[in-house]
Amino acid sequence: MLKGIPPIVGPDLLYVLQAMGHGDQITIVDGNYPGDSAGPELVRMDGHSATDVLDAILTLMPLDTFVDDPAIAMQVVGDAGRREPIIDEFEAIIKKHEPAMGIITMERFAFYERANSGYAIVQTGERRLYGNLILKKGVIRP
Repeated sequence: MLKGIPPIVGPDLLYVLQAMGHGDQITIVDGNYPGDSAGPELVRMDGHSATDVLDAILTLMPLDTFVDDPAIAMQVVGDAGRREPIIDEFEAIIKKHEPAMGIITMERFAFYERANSGYAIVQTGERRLYGNLILKKGVIRP
């Protein structure tokens, strides 16, 4: 254990977060996401919710302030305007760490394409549907 690091952040996730550079993307996904076959490095966090993992990651990692879409959730299939409750929870956590930022949504297959071309995927044990979120890493200013 280390000071200041949330206890759910193990060495694999800590390494990924430190190794990522500005503009790299990490995706938090639910238990249904095809994470193992997606392509990017996979970090398993099966016993944790996507919201707890998001909170832990944003304790350590800034979001990108140079883009309009530093946080992207997956749209509901067949009803792009509907917003699942977990998306509101994601947004509240983001605002806790980055008050000026919010979430946009993206069509399912476009989301897969973007997530699967990112730096890493964190597969959680999240059981709520649409518990998937792409994050773009920002910079720590001097």
